[in-house]
Amino acid sequence: MKILITGAGGQIGHDLIGALIAAGHDVTSTDLAPRPPSHAHAGGAWHRLDVTDAVAVRDVFYEVKPELVFHLAAILSARGEQDPRLAYDVNQTGTWNVLEACRKGKVLRFIFTSSIAVFGPPPSGPLPDPTPDDVALHPTTMYGVTKVSGELLSSYYRSRFGVDCRGVRFPGLISAAMPGGGSSDYALFMYVDAVRKGSYDAFARADTRIPLMYMPDAVRALLELSMADKSKLTRSIYNIAAFSPRADEIAASVQKAVPGATFTYTPDTVRQGILDSWPKALDDAAARRDWGWKPKFDLDGMTSDLVPRIRRMLELGAVLSSH
Repeated sequence: MKILITGAGGQIGHDLIGALIAAGHDVTSTDLAPRPPSHAHAGGAWHRLDVTDAVAVRDVFYEVKPELVFHLAAILSARGEQDPRLAYDVNQTGTWNVLEACRKGKVLRFIFTSSIAVFGPPPSGPLPDPTPDDVALHPTTMYGVTKVSGELLSSYYRSRFGVDCRGVRFPGLISAAMPGGGSSDYALFMYVDAVRKGSYDAFARADTRIPLMYMPDAVRALLELSMADKSKLTRSIYNIAAFSPRADEIAASVQKAVPGATFTYTPDTVRQGILDSWPKALDDAAARRDWGWKPKFDLDGMTSDLVPRIRRMLELGAVLSSH
């Protein structure tokens, strides 16, 4: 199958490209930035693409003629609050441009990556725990606002134009790759700095609890949803879940693999506020029922797999900033 990925230079793209190539697909990856060194081994073609440029998006689609599109291009929550206009342009206008190219290019299927950032505290009280697919959405960030719009646009293009739009609401994602400025990045840096320095001062409270997922499960979810039988899907956008640990529970898991690592907690006001607005856990019953979604990794399983990967990453000279 001919597949095009937008925003392929980010955290998800790194693993998604490899999985698609391994499955025998013809993959074209696009991003505004050049192909990162970490992606060089993944294979497939690479095009520079600014998704806010409608003509450039159209031209790439005409050249590649994809049958399936994974739309990953986005400015994440923390960075989006530093530059809301950029987040709007990339996440809102970019999604519109890609959907228009799918419509005009008669793309068979469009996969949208949404986020728990679409949720926020409703006026009537806290979110249900776990939070189901269908609740009123009150995002507190520009990232969340634009992801709500992307979900609605996907549903609109599905019903109005017949584009087979499908999507997942990702929890915070963790992998041995550079994160992209999300508010859940504290979770990854608990691993990276434990290995690198033996300690980490988290920008979140010890009792912070949000849904998290290990990247291999996240990529598998995208692949499974993209290939699922359309007749069995009852909705466009699905919650998917894995585990929801407190920050201090992540610390305890890391300490099993990195004995002696120490953790302190100095909450950042802005990022802590974003984290507190998100669900503590997600109800993903619809995904489990409709397309058989089930995570393979729990917290300790992720820790056992991730720590050796981070050690290798650091040995190869990869440098990550703690914030």
